[in-house]
Amino acid sequence: MNQDVIIQCKDDIELAAYPTKPAVEHGTDSMVTEIKKRAKIIEKHHEILIATRQCGLLIILQGMDAAGKDGTTKHIASNLNPIGTIINSFKVPNEDEREHDYLWRVHNRVPARGEVGIFNRSHYEDVLVPMVTNEITAKTCQKRYRQINDFEKMLVENDIIVIKLFLHISKSEQKTRLEKRLRKPQKQWKFSMADLEARKKWGDFSCIYEETLSKTSTSHAPWHIIPADDKLYRNYLVSRLLLEVFESLNLNYPDLDQTLKDIVIED
Repeated sequence: MNQDVIIQCKDDIELAAYPTKPAVEHGTDSMVTEIKKRAKIIEKHHEILIATRQCGLLIILQGMDAAGKDGTTKHIASNLNPIGTIINSFKVPNEDEREHDYLWRVHNRVPARGEVGIFNRSHYEDVLVPMVTNEITAKTCQKRYRQINDFEKMLVENDIIVIKLFLHISKSEQKTRLEKRLRKPQKQWKFSMADLEARKKWGDFSCIYEETLSKTSTSHAPWHIIPADDKLYRNYLVSRLLLEVFESLNLNYPDLDQTLKDIVIED
């Protein structure tokens, strides 16, 4: 992985040290061409994954409000076969979910082998938000870090590859995007006063994100910090990462069942 996509497994993470914009110059036309090229290859890999059911892929998207989670979800899904694609978004737990442990609702939505699952927000919301709002203690937070690491390790050991993406945007870019949501009729449905309240706590969310990324970036499920101020560049990086994951699997179509080789289909 080169300087465009940053992976941290053990080091303490300070988000201010990581770029939110492209680290190097990329031409728009060349990025569009490359994204389209990768999309065809990724779709073929996904088709083979569906056929072999060798493993499953779980893609976790996290980021500040307006970081581009919806857009990234749409981009990833557009490269995949709908038959084997599962998308979930985790909102505030409902009454039934609150009666269970916080991972209960998440585990049930993990993709099966042969599927690619996308979590647009995830179990990490049960650490990030409660810590900023003081709904859980620091001790409970540390406990949840350990539980999440164990949970993800269990998934990996059961053939579910966990790909975690933190979409890293600047505060100024967030302002621009929130203003567009407020002013453009086609985007107003996405605007919420809660976004403004969360923006007031930008520093608090940054601090808890830094701790969360540091504590839960593991060898079996590392965090990938994606510069996300530029949407096209973000998609360029995400498509490259997804392609690299698929290529590492060395997938091939399954061999024909030998009991079927002599079958003749009549006219």
